[in-house]
Amino acid sequence: MPMHLEGSCRCGAVRFSLDSHTPVPYQLCYCSICRKTAGGGGYAINLGGLSASLKIAKGRRSIGMYRAEICDDDGRNCETSTGERNFCKRCATALWLYDPTWPDLIHPFASAIDTPLPRPPAKVHLMLRYKPDWVKPQIGRHDETYELYPKLSLADWHKKHKVWVK
Repeated sequence: MPMHLEGSCRCGAVRFSLDSHTPVPYQLCYCSICRKTAGGGGYAINLGGLSASLKIAKGRRSIGMYRAEICDDDGRNCETSTGERNFCKRCATALWLYDPTWPDLIHPFASAIDTPLPRPPAKVHLMLRYKPDWVKPQIGRHDETYELYPKLSLADWHKKHKVWVK
């Protein structure tokens, strides 16, 4: 049975829940979109969840959605992301990312989850190419690092580390 997660925004206007097979907050993303819309220490952490299980208990009208513009490194070719970043319109808390390209999945930000989460046995630092100079990643002995995207999917990483919740 998947782990049931409950989350909220900072001001309490939004409360939500969802179920997750992949609740371990292991993946630190340093891309400018995640850093600037949800980051704290120069990165943001997404979890994985089942989109069909998302329930908004409070504040549906307080939820806004942002689709980022993604440009190549020289800034000449840009397109709008299919990813829908949901946030509280009152306090700006990043809540979750949904991308219709993968309709069965939803990615809540670990920072919005109120349920105690499992500690990761290792971490994956991704999109390090876009890390600002002031950020010095804390790379653990068993951590993996990637200039862009990791080799394993969220689900495959959880299965490899035996933290997949059935």
